[in-house]
Amino acid sequence: MAIDDIYRELQEHLDELPIGYPATDSGVEIRILKHYFSPEKARIAINLTFMPETIEQIYPRVKEIGLSIEELEQTLDKMYEKGCINRYKRTVESGERKFYANALLAIGMLEYKLKDLSREFCEDFEQYMLHEGFLEEMTLTKIPQFRTIPLNKEVTFDNQVAMYDDVRKIIENVRGRISLADCICRKGKDELGRPCKATKLREICMQFGTAAELYIDKGFSRPITKEEAFEILKVAEKDGLVVSPGNAIYPPFICLCCGCCCEYLGNKKTLSKPIQYYRTNYYAKIDAEECTGCGTCIERCQMDALTLVDDISVVDRDRCIGCGICVPTCPSEAIKLEKLEEETIPPKNMGLLYANIMKKKKEIKRNIIKE
Repeated sequence: MAIDDIYRELQEHLDELPIGYPATDSGVEIRILKHYFSPEKARIAINLTFMPETIEQIYPRVKEIGLSIEELEQTLDKMYEKGCINRYKRTVESGERKFYANALLAIGMLEYKLKDLSREFCEDFEQYMLHEGFLEEMTLTKIPQFRTIPLNKEVTFDNQVAMYDDVRKIIENVRGRISLADCICRKGKDELGRPCKATKLREICMQFGTAAELYIDKGFSRPITKEEAFEILKVAEKDGLVVSPGNAIYPPFICLCCGCCCEYLGNKKTLSKPIQYYRTNYYAKIDAEECTGCGTCIERCQMDALTLVDDISVVDRDRCIGCGICVPTCPSEAIKLEKLEEETIPPKNMGLLYANIMKKKKEIKRNIIKE
C-alpha cells in the first residue's frame, strides 16, 4: 500500500468518529495527519476505535504489522505521548491497566499539540478549520461540544440557576483534581503572529477529574485549588472572556474564550446565525430607557451581537450566546440576562454527548440516502 493511501485510510477511519475528519480538495487533512503519524503509527491507529480497549483487545487486529505485543504497547505509549491517541489508566481487579483509543481532532489531538506547535501546523489547522471541511463537520448536527454559561456571580436571574449553568457551582462540585493549562488556540495565534486582543493570559484552560489527570500526566498542566480557579475567573471576567464548559452536566473542562483566537467560538462568529450552533439558556436584554448608548457593551461582546441604533444598544438574538460579559460593565445597569423560554438540559457526561452526536449523524445520513 502506498504511503498516501495509508493516510487516506486513516482519514476515512477517523471520519467515522462522533466529530469526524472529512476529506478536502486541497488535501490539508492529510498534511495534518503527517504532523502526528508516521506510516507505521497510522496503520496502528486505523485499528483503534473510539472506545478504550486493552492491549490484548487491540493486538489481534494489528499483529500482521510484525510487532510483538510488548512492542505494540511501547508504540501505543509513544503515540499517546506525541498526542496521536488517547490513553486511560484504570484500576481493575488485576491492578492498574492501560486502555487506548482514537482521539478526535478537536477536542483531542489539537489540544495535545501544546508542547509541539509549529507555524506550519497552525497554518494547516487554520486552513482546515476556517476554509475547508472541519468547521462544517463541527456544525453538522448542531449538537455542540461546548455550551455557554454566564461568567460573573453578580448576574442575577428571576429563576433559580441550575448547577450546570453556574460556573462557580461546577467548580465547587468537581470530584478529583483541577488542573490549569495553556490555551492551545491563543498559543497557536501567537505562533502565527496574531496575539490575543482580549487577554494577556495564556495559562487559562481548566480540566477536571480524569481530564485533569490526563493533562497532568502528559505534562500539559499543573494542579490548582478551587480558590485558584475562582481567581482565574475574576481575571476572565475583567478581560471579557466567555465561559465555555464541555456540553455536559459534569463537564471535564472549562475554556475561557475570545472571538479573536478561539477556534470554536471565533469560527462560529463568522456565521450569520451562530446561536444555531450553541447551547445556552440565556440572552442579553437591553432596557432602552436606561441605556445611554455609551458602547461599552459593544466593545465587550465577543460575538458582535450588539449594535447602536439611534444611540441605543440593540441585541441581535441570532448572535447573542448568553455569556453575560456585557452585564457587569454597563455603567447605567441597562443590561440583564433573560432566561430562554425553553431550557436546554445537557447530557450527564461527554460520553452521552458523543452518543447523541453519533445518533444525529446517522439520522442525517439516512435522510441524505432517502433523498
